[in-house]
Order: sequence, then C-alpha cells, then structure tokens
Amino acid sequence: MPFLTDIIPIALAFFIVAVSPGPANVAVATIAMRSGRGAAMLFGMGLGCGLALWGLVAATGMGAILQGSAVLLTVLKVFGGFYLLWLAWQSYRAAMRADHAPAPTTRKDHWFMGGLVLNLSNPKAVVAWMAALSMGMGAEQAGAPLVIATVVCMALGFMNYAGHAVAFSLAGFMRGYQRFRRWIEGAIATLFAAAGLGLLKSALSR
Repeated sequence: MPFLTDIIPIALAFFIVAVSPGPANVAVATIAMRSGRGAAMLFGMGLGCGLALWGLVAATGMGAILQGSAVLLTVLKVFGGFYLLWLAWQSYRAAMRADHAPAPTTRKDHWFMGGLVLNLSNPKAVVAWMAALSMGMGAEQAGAPLVIATVVCMALGFMNYAGHAVAFSLAGFMRGYQRFRRWIEGAIATLFAAAGLGLLKSALSR
C-alpha cells in the first residue's frame, strides 16, 4: 500500500494522545479498580464509541465547523465541565464512604452511557482527531486513505480503553485500591474537579 507510510505516523500520533493520562483513562482505570473488569470494559466501550463518533466528525470535515461555532463549542464545554464536576463529586463520595460500607451498584447500561457521555462531552477530542489525521495526509489523499486511517485510530482507541480495563482490574491493583481507596479517590476527585473547572473557564472566556 503506497499510503501506508502516511497512516503509520497518524496512528502513532493518535496512540500517544490516546494513552496520555486524562479524564477518560483515569475514569476507566478507577472503575476497573473499584468495580472490576466487567464494569470497566462496558465503560471503556462507551468511551470508545464516543471517541469514534468524534473521529467521524473530524474525518468528514465537520470538526472545522465545530471549531468555528462559538455557541456549540461553548455548550459542549459547559456540559463537559459540569459532567466532570459530577464525576469529581462521585469520587469524593467514594473517598468519604466508610470502609465497611458497600459500594453503590450501577446498572450495566449506565456504565456504557457514562463512558459515552464523558467522551462526547469533551470537545478537545475532535481537536486531537483533526491534528492526528492531518499528519502527512494531504487533500489529495482523502477517500480510502482517510477512511483506513480513521478506522485504525478508532481501533486504537478501543484497544487503549480495553487495556486500561484489563490492567487495572488485576488483583494487585484492586487490592491496592482497597488499601488506599480514600487517598486515590480524593486525588481523582481533585483531578476531575480541576479538569471540569478548566473547561468551564475556557467556555466563559470565549
């Protein structure tokens, strides 16, 4: 394939962005340690679908339209900011829960929807997609090369979240979580709160 040399840098750039620490990866890792592999895999599937939808937006050229729409971008940032603050509150509640208190249960469809909403409410995802797809791919390479690059990056996104779900649901991580639950959840609550407030500040500054 003559365009394979163009797809490889796109895949590498996207993979680096995908595995970087952020709210999505932190969330799926936390759910894996807190609720096990099954819940984390469902959450990761939702994250992957949300990321894939942003990929379609970027690949079809709608990402540039979104970037130019101040109103829509602001709405997404506000929604995403409040959703991250809600996740911060959930982590804070988990940190404050007594050690003997049972963890609250969540329906299976809620895990998937939670992951989907988290990535769909993050407008920065489409920026990452646009940056990755633009690497080494000119306008003359639209069509099949763009489709293949998009599908490869979508697969990498799903693999990343599945990898986090599997790795952090291992017995060692789950035992460590139980031992240091309050500290871990407190740190995660702080991270989510900072990310949420950052999105809200960005929305209000436009």
